[in-house]
Amino acid sequence: MNYSMDEKALKTTSKFLSLVLRHQPEAIGITLDEQGWTNVAALMTKLQQHNFPITLEQLKVLVETNAKKRFAFNEDFSSIRASQGHSVSIELGYNPAIPPAVLYHGTGQQSIASIQETGLDKRERHHVHLSADRETALNVGQRHGKPCIFEVAAAQMQQEGFTFFQSDNGVWLTDHVPVRYLQLIFPG
Repeated sequence: MNYSMDEKALKTTSKFLSLVLRHQPEAIGITLDEQGWTNVAALMTKLQQHNFPITLEQLKVLVETNAKKRFAFNEDFSSIRASQGHSVSIELGYNPAIPPAVLYHGTGQQSIASIQETGLDKRERHHVHLSADRETALNVGQRHGKPCIFEVAAAQMQQEGFTFFQSDNGVWLTDHVPVRYLQLIFPG
């Protein structure tokens, strides 16, 4: 059997999954538990009803091949959730972690002045998202227009009492990054 989806269908379905698993589960009539999990069978039924038909094998491929590792299954593939980035109230259950000395935040250049004034705020999300490398931060920044990258003195922040978490897909999370821990490194 061929379980593949064409690239366009894969991308469209992935974006729709991001919407319903991170922001609007009610859009298709699913519910998320307190850690963001939903039943896979129920999700597949609701996706079918909303013109996003997908088999379990296709869903597994989508989760495995998602470059940003946005989704995760539980051990028996009966539940699925978004790895981070939720605007709905959930508790992902991540334990505090010690970050590397430096992390990076990519955004669009239109945000530079605001960030240099107030720091990085989580806004409608649960956390500020940080990358472990410049390349990932650049890719994130490009999604927001002309990219820029801020370097974050993460180890210093952690030593001074800030808490960090690392999501299942490697994204570093924290509640806020004050201006004093930020340095604009690109464009330089």
